[in-house]
Amino acid sequence: MTLILALDFGGTKLAAATVNIGSRKWLRYERRLSPVGADASTDSEIMRSLIYSLLKDTKPAAIGISFGGPVDASTGTVRLSHHVAGWENIPLKALLEEEFGVAVDVDNDANVAALGEHRFGAGQGYDSLFYITVSTGVGGGWILNGKPWRGAGGMAGEIGHIVVDPAGPLCLCGKRGCVERLASGPYMAQNAREILEKEPQRRGVLRDGEILRGLVGDDLTLLTGQLVSEAAAAGDDLAKEVLHKAAWALGVGIGNVANLMNPQRFVLGGGVTKAGEDFWRVVRQVARETALPEVDFEIVPATLGDDAPLWGGVALAEMGMA
Repeated sequence: MTLILALDFGGTKLAAATVNIGSRKWLRYERRLSPVGADASTDSEIMRSLIYSLLKDTKPAAIGISFGGPVDASTGTVRLSHHVAGWENIPLKALLEEEFGVAVDVDNDANVAALGEHRFGAGQGYDSLFYITVSTGVGGGWILNGKPWRGAGGMAGEIGHIVVDPAGPLCLCGKRGCVERLASGPYMAQNAREILEKEPQRRGVLRDGEILRGLVGDDLTLLTGQLVSEAAAAGDDLAKEVLHKAAWALGVGIGNVANLMNPQRFVLGGGVTKAGEDFWRVVRQVARETALPEVDFEIVPATLGDDAPLWGGVALAEMGMA
């Protein structure tokens, strides 16, 4: 059997897996959280140890890599990571090809996950889809006419930096009111934290922030997007407000993309999309209201879960071998 090695350099986690071509079951799989304050060399060392732990004495036929940040897929060079320092202009493809002596393909996580969902998940049988990952950041990846579409400079799909509220809060990218600034997990947590810090009087209302405070034992630094989702599901009005704003921002972004490119399907993956039915209802409703009535599309959850970038890595490696 021909062995493929798939790697996922995420914003907060590192994962690696091996699979035989044609199989839908991992042979071996390992993941680790990236330590707080990690840089490119820390993450590279952790990934290297995962690779050697998985491979032992075997050699893969090809390696496919998903990277959480802008990548020049034509050269396999990482441009930077928005979440981990030290990744500026790192020739990841060349480094791994030199070390392992096999073909390596690298692309950004959203493009790779789009490929994974198209080949193995919710996009099977569709010629055009837009994959959106909503987690540490918000990114997107295109499949058009059955193939990845990266744009002229490899930057297509950046739905996270479509501005939906020009007067909104400042994003890491320097613009205000981006989809990512309102809908990503860390920013949702920040938005909830800022409201709680500014408006302590809201504490008098049980349903307005109290559930959220209870989940973190009043230590607001522990807030996460996941906890905002849990508090909203439990009836916390403040958490619902933050979650609705996130769903609204994502819905406006999707509706605009639908008007512009008219894909058959939007496939949503990442942690925030586990936020419950209310979140999905708002996203679908706002997207539908934003798009023209004649523009037809579906919004569906990704089916590969956290493994979408790894399965995309498999598809990327297979494409490289073809």
